[in-house]
Amino acid sequence: MTSSLGDRLAAILTLSFILIAPFIQPAWFLSIIVLLSSGVLFLIKKTRYLAIAMVPIAILYGIGVLPLLIFSCTIVILVMGEMAFRGTTERLFSYITYITAALVGCILVMFYLQTFVPLVILFGIVVAVLLKAILREREDALMIEALGIAMTMILINELNYQADITLIFLAVLVAFGFGYSSYRLKTADVSGLFSGALIGLILIVFADIRWFLVMLTFFILGSICTRYRYEYKQKMGVEQMHGGARGYLNVFANGSVSAAAAVLWGISGEPMYLALFAGSVATATADTMASEIGVTGGDPYLITTFKKVPAGTNGGITMIGELTALGGAVIISLFCFLLGIIDMPMAIVGIAAGMVGTNIDSLVGALIENRGIIGNAGTNILATAGGGLFALLFYL
Repeated sequence: MTSSLGDRLAAILTLSFILIAPFIQPAWFLSIIVLLSSGVLFLIKKTRYLAIAMVPIAILYGIGVLPLLIFSCTIVILVMGEMAFRGTTERLFSYITYITAALVGCILVMFYLQTFVPLVILFGIVVAVLLKAILREREDALMIEALGIAMTMILINELNYQADITLIFLAVLVAFGFGYSSYRLKTADVSGLFSGALIGLILIVFADIRWFLVMLTFFILGSICTRYRYEYKQKMGVEQMHGGARGYLNVFANGSVSAAAAVLWGISGEPMYLALFAGSVATATADTMASEIGVTGGDPYLITTFKKVPAGTNGGITMIGELTALGGAVIISLFCFLLGIIDMPMAIVGIAAGMVGTNIDSLVGALIENRGIIGNAGTNILATAGGGLFALLFYL
């Protein structure tokens, strides 16, 4: 009863804010109204955290940081998405209803305000559902979601990047189709599904489908290598957790640099970002293959001292691992060349970048990760960034 009352009240207040927002100036006056309404929602147990989440959004709108559309869509995503999510019990279906409710609400807001920025809305909703998947167990999740949604939409809006609606629709189908397939095949969990879809959207929208195909190749190779002698790796205690299903940390650790390269390429058209992309993905592939196959190749040697260390030690390398890494870098670099993303000289640089990045991963693992300063995800980001920058600097 309380939950139903709170949800209905939140929906009514949200609709009221959006309807009156264009007619209330200055913006801080509406901000005060929203803050007072949040106080009412705070008194209802089930909407308490939603009320807290609306506070920073109202303040940011009041001081002019958030444009009217982004302010309106943020609270629509929060309220409508949360109501739809609570109304279901099956986990994956809950996220689908969240996306559907948020999307319908944002489309209506765009028509009402006569401001059409589908790319801004798309990324806001994807980040919203990703944060929902990552932070579901946290009590402060809604506040983090609110700020994440708003900041994402501001960033995409400021880029002022124009994309054809047909391309956006295709990107959604391909990226989410890939994410769902990964989830069903148990190569990704729910957070991996949505983070993978986000990376896919960025690659397709800001670059083109070929970039996505390269990243897909990395993912397939990584999944195959993860399954390689999995039972043996379990006995050694060095297997990937959760049966090899990737989560958001793994996706972002290996895909953030390539996504950044796609955005930079999309808004500038500078060829050097092609090198950054190829070098980073070659590194991610080489490092993943080396880790998953190399660990089965006997006792590794620590890269800093060349002394034998137990299998699975950060910074440990084997001859099989290095050869496998070379194979991964060759596959990705040649695939980039065959797709016309880079030329043959840059493909050769990409191979070298993959090997450089892989060994940066080993060095960081030995010198920093073993001391507990950073985790495996941080090591992977530094490695892919190192491989990508090596290729970029070589190009320059």
